[in-house]
This record gives sequence, structure tokens and C-alpha cells, in this order.
Amino acid sequence: MQVRQKINLFSLTMIVVSLVIGMGIFRSSFNVAQDAQSPMVFFLAWIFGGVIALFGALTFAEIGSRYPVMGGFYKIYSYCYHPALAFMINCIILISNAASVSAVALIGAGYLRGLLPVEYQTTLVEQGVAVVSVILFFFVNYLGFKMSVRTQNVLMMIKIGIILFICLGLFLPSTASAPPVQLAPVSGFWSTVQAFGAALIAVSFTYGGYQQTINFGGEVDNPKRVMPRAIFFGIAIIVTLYLLTNLAYYNVLGLDGMVYNSEGVASKGDLAARHTQAIFGGYSYNVMSALLFFSVLAYVNIGLMSNPRVMYAMAEDKVLPAFLKKTNERTQVLTAALPMFTAIAIVTLFFSESFDTIVNWVIFLDSIGLATAVGSIFILRRKTKHLDGTGIYKMKLYPFMPIIYILAYIFVAISCAIKDPYGTFYGLLLFIGFFPLYLLSRKALGKKKAGE
Repeated sequence: MQVRQKINLFSLTMIVVSLVIGMGIFRSSFNVAQDAQSPMVFFLAWIFGGVIALFGALTFAEIGSRYPVMGGFYKIYSYCYHPALAFMINCIILISNAASVSAVALIGAGYLRGLLPVEYQTTLVEQGVAVVSVILFFFVNYLGFKMSVRTQNVLMMIKIGIILFICLGLFLPSTASAPPVQLAPVSGFWSTVQAFGAALIAVSFTYGGYQQTINFGGEVDNPKRVMPRAIFFGIAIIVTLYLLTNLAYYNVLGLDGMVYNSEGVASKGDLAARHTQAIFGGYSYNVMSALLFFSVLAYVNIGLMSNPRVMYAMAEDKVLPAFLKKTNERTQVLTAALPMFTAIAIVTLFFSESFDTIVNWVIFLDSIGLATAVGSIFILRRKTKHLDGTGIYKMKLYPFMPIIYILAYIFVAISCAIKDPYGTFYGLLLFIGFFPLYLLSRKALGKKKAGE
């Protein structure tokens, strides 16, 4: 595909931030607090997750600098490992990314649900609102790549503004009282380790997404220089905002208040709104709920921008049908891959019952994909040694950063298996099931090519 509109440093930095900051920070802190059960474990999980995200981001920055192509997340697996593994991993990642889009859309719809009349506060209405959000930004992306990038920049600036507004809780007094129900304190070394691992599941979900930046490698202006800078700046912004937001939640509500509302009921979907209500009172709960629904659109938009490019790369490598490469050269829209991924996201949304069920499933699958993706740097350094000294980005503290990252995600995968063994088992079956599908795809596409 010939690229006309190039992505500059600011736009790519906003894409990095957009890929990570969905609606998780407005909801995942509830899960982290519930699993951590103590302030020490809670903040340790967020800090550790931020460090691991930085290690991963710097590794992916070098990967993107060494191999800047569109749909890079697929191309790297194919180049460094084997097309079969590339197919299996990226099919898993596409489905988990579609599930992530669904999860974020459901969170946003959940915030809007509380503003509707009681008779409309149903799961079906919530799913319907989420579907409308996905379809809306399908059309935004279909208008053209330039429109998608501009829309993303505006939406992300608004979302960052909302997060900074929440961070006012660091400086303003709170009217919240301690909830009548409190978290059971965690005790013992192994119980603490297990609580830490469980807390990392939601933290990993909230920090995830930056790796998709390399899917835009072929569309970045001077990628060897711009991509590593954008990834570093983006992760620095994200970690800072996440830590400040969680400090604000804790300062206003306390750890128990992040889980339980004033009536002592575990309140999953309105943490940020309850936080705002405790500071400003009045109608601030409703106003924040409406703003949070609006902010969901940024993540939905970036999900529809990024993932079809993986499908394009897989079609280019002849493991998916060639029609997925269809492109409008004027608008740079992937006219087949975009509607295909949108359909997957909508189907995933209707098969998922809640945010919690999606998170465990997504993070287990992502742990497999991310650990193997980061491992590719060891192969890529050997295969692209001729690029050393040509101005490409090379991370410091190699190989310690990628090794620590891989070990951390193995730990997260084990934690997922402990917390949800059935979901883990089905995820593994799905992963293995893509191998015969790969063989069938290669055979079918090979026959088609021979008959042409």
C-alpha cells in the first residue's frame, strides 16, 4: 500500500497514549484494589506494572526501529520465528484486541447506563450502546486515515483533560466517609504474592496496548528516529497519569472506598464518578459519567485504526485471503480489513458477559503474545546487525530489560491460570486450534494461486 499521509512525532505519541489509555484507569483500579487488599500491594502492583511497561516499550521501540513496516506486529513474528507461529499468535492477538475494544465499549456504556431511566438500565441496552459506539467509529475510520488521526488527537487531549481533572483529588478535600464494609487484610508471604499476581492482571490490562504502535511503522515519517521517541514519551505520560490518578483515588476514597460505595456494596462501574462526587458533590456524578462515556470513543477509534493493519500484513504474507489487502489509495482506508475487524469486535461484545470475564481471558492470551514478541529482539538483533551504527535506536541494559519483561508476563500468565483455570484452558485450546487453521489457509490459498 502506498502511504501518502505520514505520521509525525506528536501524532504517534498520541497514538501510543491512545493504545494504552482506554477506559481501564477509570475501572481497573477497582479490580486492583479488590485483589490487592492492602495499600502496599495496590501501589506496588501499579509501580511494577509501569516499570515493566517501560521495559517493554523500550524493547518495542528498538524492534520498530530495526523493522519498520505496516502491520509490524505480525511481520516480526513471521521474520523472526515461523509463519505458523505468526499466524497463531496474531489471530489470538486480533481476537483479544477485539475483546479489549468490546471491554472498553462496555465500560463506557456502563457509565451511561446510570443516567438512563430505570426501565432502560438493562444488559441489552448496555450492549446496544457499546455496539453503536463501535459502529460510529467504524464510519469515522472509513472516511480516511487523515480523519482518523485528527480525530484521535482531539479525543486523546480530551481524555487526558478528564484524567487531570480526576487528579485534582490530590489537592482538594473529600466529603467521602469510610464505607461500612472493608477489605479483608492479606497476611502471609504466599498470600501476599498471590494477591500481587492477581492485582497485576488488571494492571497489565490497563498498561497494555503500546506494542501495537509498531503496526504503524510503514506510515511514520522517519520511523527509526520518531518511533522510539514517541513510544518513550507516550509511556512516560501514561505511567505518570496512572500513578497520579491512583494516588488521587486513594486520597479521596481510600482503598476500601475504591471497592465499596457508601452503602457497603461493591460498585464496579462508577469508581471515577464516585470519586468526583466525593469532591464536588451536586451533579458531578452525572457529569463525570457522561464525560467518561464520551472518552471511551478514543480507544474504540484507535483499535479500529491499528488492528486492520495486522490483517493487511497477514494477507500480504498469504496466510489470510488477499481481499483483506483492498485499500482506497486516496483515503488510505483498508476497505475490507476494517469492516472485518469491526464485525469481530461486535461479535465478541455479545459473547462477553462482563468486563471481568474479558480481562482474565485477554491478559492470558496477551501474556503469550507479548512474551514471544519481546523475545524476538534477541533474534532481530542478530538478523539486523548490519543496521548497528546507522542511527537506529538501541536500548540500554540489554538483555536485562527484555528478560525481566518476559519473566514478568510469565508470572502474569500463571496468575491468570490460578484465578481463572477454565478460561486459561479454553484460551490454550483456541491458540492450538489456530495451527490446523493455518495449514488449511496455506493449502487453500496455495491452490488458488496455482489455479490463477
